[in-house]
Amino acid sequence: MSGPTATIDVVAFTGDASWGGYTMVSGRWFDEPGEAVVPTPFLAATGTRIGDTVTLNGLAEPVPVRIVGEVLDPRNDGMQVFTDASTLAAARPDLTETSHHIAVSSGTDVSGYVAALNRDLAPLGVTAQAGGLDAGGDMVVTLNALSAVLTLMLVAVAALGVLGGVLLDTRERVREIGVHKALGMTPRQTVAMVLTSVVVTGLVAGALGVPLGVALHGRVLPAMGESVGLRLPDSVLAVYSGAELLPLALGGLLIATLGALLPAGWAARARTATALRTE
Repeated sequence: MSGPTATIDVVAFTGDASWGGYTMVSGRWFDEPGEAVVPTPFLAATGTRIGDTVTLNGLAEPVPVRIVGEVLDPRNDGMQVFTDASTLAAARPDLTETSHHIAVSSGTDVSGYVAALNRDLAPLGVTAQAGGLDAGGDMVVTLNALSAVLTLMLVAVAALGVLGGVLLDTRERVREIGVHKALGMTPRQTVAMVLTSVVVTGLVAGALGVPLGVALHGRVLPAMGESVGLRLPDSVLAVYSGAELLPLALGGLLIATLGALLPAGWAARARTATALRTE
C-alpha cells in the first residue's frame, strides 16, 4: 500500500457481495472494479477518507483503488481492504478462493440446509457453517445485547430505589393507613392509594429520563467506538423515533408502579389494630 508502511489483508469477492451482511458506516459498498471499502482504522492509519485513492503494493504490479465506503470490521486491527476480484486480476491472476458465501431463499431451513451441505462436502474435507464471516455484524449484535443487559440492570436498580423509598414512606404513614382502614378502606383501595402516590414521580422521571438518556446515548456510544478506533454505524447510534419515545417515557411510570407493588401489598395486608398501635 502506498503511503505509510503497513501490512494489510486484501479481501477480494467475485460477484455482488453487498448482501453479505457487512455493516456500512458511511459511503457504499463497491460495485465495480477499482473500488474498495475499508474499515475505520485503515482510514485513520493512512490519513485517507472516502473518495481518496490508495495504491496496493506487494503484488506483481501496483493496484490503485478508490475508497467508496467505510465498513465496520475490527478484524486484523481494521487493516483490511475489500474489493472486487477483477481489481486484482492483472496483478495477481492466480487468486485462490478461500470461501464461498451462499444466499438462501426466504423461508429456507438454514440449519437443515447446512447439515445437508456438510454431508455432501465431507469427502472434500470442507465444512459449511450458518452465518457469514462478517465481524461487524457480530459486533453490532454484541453491542445491542450489552445495551439490553445494561438497560435491564438500570431498570432493576430504579425499581429497587422506588421500592425502598415507598417502603419507608408507607411505614411512616402506617398509623394513617390504620385510621383509613378503621373508617372502612378496603385492601384494594389501600393498594390504589400507595400506587397513586408514585404516579407523579414516575411521570416526571420518564419525561426527564428519556431526553437525558437520548443525549447520553449520543455521547457515550460514539466514545466507546472511538476508544477502540472504530466509528459506529447509524444502525447502532440511531435512537427510537419520536413516536416510539412516548411509550419509553411512560416507562418511568411503569418502573415506579412495579417498585411500589410490594409496599402496597404490605400496607393492604396490615391489620388495622396493629397499624393503629404503631407509632
